[in-house]
Amino acid sequence: MISRIDLRGDALPEGAALRALLPRADFDVQAALDKVRPICEDVHHRGDAALVDFAEKFDGVRLTSVKVPAEALTEALGGLDPAVRAALEESIRRARLVHRAQRRTTHTTQVVPGGTVTEKWVPVDRVGLYAPGGRSVYPSSVIMNVVPAQEAGVPSIALASPAQAEFGGLPHPTILAACALLGIDEVYAAGGATAVAMFAYGTESCPPAAMVTGPGNIWVAAAKRYFTGLIGIDAEAGPTEIAVLADDTADPVHVAADLISQAEHDPLAAAVLVTDSVHLADAVAKELEPQVAATKHVEDRIRPALAGRQSAIVLVDSVEDGLKVVDAYGAEHLEIQTADAARIADRVRNAGAVFVGPYAPVSLGDYAAGSNHVLPTGGCACHSSGLSVQSFLRGIHVVDYSRDALADVAHHVVTLAEAEDLPAHGAAVKARFGWKVPESK
Repeated sequence: MISRIDLRGDALPEGAALRALLPRADFDVQAALDKVRPICEDVHHRGDAALVDFAEKFDGVRLTSVKVPAEALTEALGGLDPAVRAALEESIRRARLVHRAQRRTTHTTQVVPGGTVTEKWVPVDRVGLYAPGGRSVYPSSVIMNVVPAQEAGVPSIALASPAQAEFGGLPHPTILAACALLGIDEVYAAGGATAVAMFAYGTESCPPAAMVTGPGNIWVAAAKRYFTGLIGIDAEAGPTEIAVLADDTADPVHVAADLISQAEHDPLAAAVLVTDSVHLADAVAKELEPQVAATKHVEDRIRPALAGRQSAIVLVDSVEDGLKVVDAYGAEHLEIQTADAARIADRVRNAGAVFVGPYAPVSLGDYAAGSNHVLPTGGCACHSSGLSVQSFLRGIHVVDYSRDALADVAHHVVTLAEAEDLPAHGAAVKARFGWKVPESK
């Protein structure tokens, strides 16, 4: 069901050479650009009419309105299963605790007497958030996008999720209920690249946004790439992935369950076990069979994901080598199930999120740890972070110098301007002192 890669015996290669040995899904965003470009430009030119036509083409329903009426949000919340509501409310509470602590404060540095630089943090003016609605419904993604945007102080927040024929063209009612719980009343029935284009260009119903965030399929990722430069984005999210670094202290039942938990997302989902224990590798491979057989989404998601080139059991000589492998891999989700797991986790450099020990499965982070589950995929954890309050803030430097403070450094400014052959830069300083460079004190 799952392949093996044996990296034992020889010294591990470094950098790109090691990454080339590791499993990864085929996810060609560049190739998808050619298909999303005409979709995005149709939305640009025809606005809501294009959104209606694409909803009929892709979602099988003819919309009367792209914008979700307020009463639909109220009705969805009223009809929500009480147990689901309680779970969503607890997820929101915990996410707020974590994300509120991420708020940035204004800080002023006195560089010299009379000269200060202040860094202030300003939220983006408007953000469009995306909640997928394809193979599964993700109210948890509503929470993970909305909470950091709200805690950052974004004044205008809109959310889009695909139209559902089953619900008369509205997004899934659990998505709408989550929006209502969070106080989000601007919601649109739009999916995939059309939703990103709606937020990027704006339509008759939806004003343009400064930024778009949220997970999605390859078409969402391609649309984000298409609009990079016009709008801000969080990341080009690819198929989900889990890596588990484990030794012979790990429980194979736990490890197998955790690999399956991510494989059920998508046939391209990656499930990778890195271990120095052949015994554990054998036990996990054996345990996968009965657990897969006992769950849902087996043939259309889990088996293809586990059997795909993106999933494998990777054998290494030691936990130390395993740490090198998972750092090279840069997993979206990384579990550490080893002896002294906290110490190993502290040394991890590349991961979207790290889950420590046997009682912190990725599923906890997906829903109720308080952490954010919108995380970098495809190795992007080597250079990017997950969604946070910081994602929605811009740092602005405010420079305030007195005449004396400028005079004290004027000769350095003029010298550097002349060294770069930009005399007008120096002249802008000289003009303030009668076209003479003041002598430094």
